Amino acid sequence: MVRPWVLLSVATSVDGCIDDRSAERLILSNPADLDRVDAERAVADAVLVGANTIRRDDPRLLVRSAERVAARVAAGRPAQPVRVAISGGGALDPSARFFTAGDAVPLVYLPSGKPPPPGVDEVATVVGAGAPLDPARVLADLAERGVRRLMIEGGTAVHTLFLTADLVDEIQLAVAPVFVGDPAAPRFVGAGRFPHDAGNRMRLAEARPVGDVVLLRYLLAPGYPIGRE
Repeated sequence: MVRPWVLLSVATSVDGCIDDRSAERLILSNPADLDRVDAERAVADAVLVGANTIRRDDPRLLVRSAERVAARVAAGRPAQPVRVAISGGGALDPSARFFTAGDAVPLVYLPSGKPPPPGVDEVATVVGAGAPLDPARVLADLAERGVRRLMIEGGTAVHTLFLTADLVDEIQLAVAPVFVGDPAAPRFVGAGRFPHDAGNRMRLAEARPVGDVVLLRYLLAPGYPIGRE
């Protein structure tokens, strides 16, 4: 099976939280790290988030740098990566920026047979991906649509889903010099059986400071062949 190369990008506090429980989104990255993430988006074919991230953060998932957008167009690529969401079928607001930002129609993957939230099928291409939703089917469908490099940007349930399925090739983990200190705050991952445990360690490819943030790049053994049958 051909599938995209999968990069999981996440920023956490020192105690492993990706947000707090306040009404405002907790910004953990600094400007330099946010620019680094923008550069990663610029080389991706698609960017994927979960429905809860859309509800909580209202992301646009667009490349912000005009120079990077121009470079994509000059290379014959779409100006922006494809915006992708996966959802268990919960509420999604069709007026969210995920649906309205950019020119391309986003993709929404739902469990097969699950009707889309009201109005979503009018602003997005809705695709059934198994019951329960199967991340491998999501990746296979994206590959058929020409996606060769996928960037995953959250949240907890999505990270856990793809990591426990052994469908992530690289993690870029930005650790911010802060503690959240709330045991109920959203974490990087939830409970699950992860292929990379104490007996099957990931390979650390890079560790470097980005301002006051530390970037850790881990390479994981791919669960499926990349770019070939």
